[in-house]
Amino acid sequence: MAGTNPFQKYLKTLTVGSKEFKYFDLPALGSQYDKLPYSIRVLLESAVRNCDNFQVRESDVDNVLNWNQGKAAEGVEIAFKPARVILQDLTGVAAVVDFAAMRDAVKVLGGNPDKINPICPSDLVIDHSVQADFVRS
Repeated sequence: MAGTNPFQKYLKTLTVGSKEFKYFDLPALGSQYDKLPYSIRVLLESAVRNCDNFQVRESDVDNVLNWNQGKAAEGVEIAFKPARVILQDLTGVAAVVDFAAMRDAVKVLGGNPDKINPICPSDLVIDHSVQADFVRS
């Protein structure tokens, strides 16, 4: 059934002080989890968290979990739904400019420019392009 996460049985609660946090117990998926590199574990966590048997299917989770058993060589696609996108300043500025241009075009056509937004939260990181003309003055 679409919309129901088949991995709900792995959902656990961690209590820290008065706060509760929900997480999926990925090692409980099987012994192959321990053999996965960290980068593949990130893909696995995303697949398990977003599994709805519509956009992300249970077979997608199995493909990630069994990636080193020859699945990667078969060209299997992996569903990935990031929780956040970090845009580096060099390429990220171009993306922000594209959003601004799309908003302007929608406004000119009489639409609502507020509807032009990334699907997932995005952060633009400016790491070296900021110039300080005056400091400590």
